[in-house]
Amino acid sequence: MNVKRMRTRHHRSGGSNGASRQLNGQIPMNRNHVFDSHGPDVRVRGTAQQLFEKYLQLGRDATGSGDRVAAEAYFQHAEHYFRIMNAMAQAAQQSQIERAERQASRQQRGQNNVAEDGEDKASEAEAEEAEVRDLAMEPQPELSEG
Repeated sequence: MNVKRMRTRHHRSGGSNGASRQLNGQIPMNRNHVFDSHGPDVRVRGTAQQLFEKYLQLGRDATGSGDRVAAEAYFQHAEHYFRIMNAMAQAAQQSQIERAERQASRQQRGQNNVAEDGEDKASEAEAEEAEVRDLAMEPQPELSEG
């Protein structure tokens, strides 16, 4: 049995360093992630969008030439990469929502800190006013000319 091991781009073995390592068995992907695809009788390399379009075109060509079996195989490959594109889009949308929530909470904390600072300053000003009022209520010494 000929089983090949998948290696990362830089052919690193195990190890514990590297933030871009596999997370929970999955390789983190973005729109520009390049795939090596081994189709029914063709090998294609490109992004999920490029592979989707390529297999779709191969499926149309096979349909046009009357090879329904090959066309179905190509369309199945196209569907696979279509699903990958949707998963990446959902992950990007989710991360965008999370970023917006983090930013909103940071802004909220900043506003709370400003409000607390304002309350502290206001309470200090009230304390000073109360002290001035207390002094104003006390009897004043009489000035004697002398």
